[in-house]
Amino acid sequence: MRSILTNNGTVYQTPLFLPVFEYGNSFVTTEALKNEFDFTALITNAYFLYKKRELKRSVMDQGVKAFLGFEGLVVTDSGAFQQFSGPLYLSNKKIINFQQDIGVDVISPLDLITTPGENRTTATKKLEATLKRIEEGMKLVDQAILIGVQQGGRFLDLRAYALERLMEIGVKYIALGSLVPMFNKNHDLGFIGKVIRQARRIIDPDIPIHLYGGGDPLELPFYISMGCDIFDSSSFIHYARGGWYMTPYGAFDVRTAESPSVPWDCECPYCKAGGKEVWKDDRILALHNLWMIRDVIQEMRTRLRENMLAEYLNRVAERHQKWFPESRLVESWEMLCKLET
Repeated sequence: MRSILTNNGTVYQTPLFLPVFEYGNSFVTTEALKNEFDFTALITNAYFLYKKRELKRSVMDQGVKAFLGFEGLVVTDSGAFQQFSGPLYLSNKKIINFQQDIGVDVISPLDLITTPGENRTTATKKLEATLKRIEEGMKLVDQAILIGVQQGGRFLDLRAYALERLMEIGVKYIALGSLVPMFNKNHDLGFIGKVIRQARRIIDPDIPIHLYGGGDPLELPFYISMGCDIFDSSSFIHYARGGWYMTPYGAFDVRTAESPSVPWDCECPYCKAGGKEVWKDDRILALHNLWMIRDVIQEMRTRLRENMLAEYLNRVAERHQKWFPESRLVESWEMLCKLET
């Protein structure tokens, strides 16, 4: 298992899940993340704090950890995704300096996200621009860890080139970018698995890999087995809003299926207290979903220590395929395994 060593000397063991926390608009408080879920890390959007004058002044005065009421590992997003909604009127240098000034542990550059449909020329231009911004950030950041974000879109050779350049630049934390559109309900692990395995072959073995947007408790163990270490997502909220009830073996749409048809008894505190009533409340359903992610991450830590991960993956695959026969998870996993032999 790899770890993250922060600038203040604190060590965080992986695998690690970072729940997305948006100040003033969250289904779960930082107090609950600490005390109910025992999370030691979170991710929040620095751009949202920067763009609102009152919040910016407050977080600058207090520091991000006091402001959030969370003393664990704080990772921030730069607002890269918000570029799709319009111009940010913000430079890479400004948002990096802001993150460092407020006491963030792991800082994101303002990378350029590549969509799956963009051609090779566009993907190359965005990759090179992102690398330049990371090079700029490495000169600015001396009190935190700067994330080296991999771009390259759907082109594996461009992604390999990006990683080789990031190693030359000297980053110590890698994030695999622009993969969120590749996550799908049919659980095809193929392309994301190739990206992870390629990254693990290229970068130094002690450098952690962060999979941006990974948040399905069914898929996380497979990504961990391929060498991924850190995940962040607000999936627990989005799934709940859509009526999806997460389990370690796949999610059920409780609003279109008969409630008793879910073949799994949950031991989380919310289901124990409310039973099937949790399905009627988006917030409680989100807490259940977050608990499932938490449980899977804890299970993975135990399995990795005891070298028993393969047994768990086989059990998950067998049960998932039985419950969801149309899923591509098992087929795509077997194909990835064959590529490694």
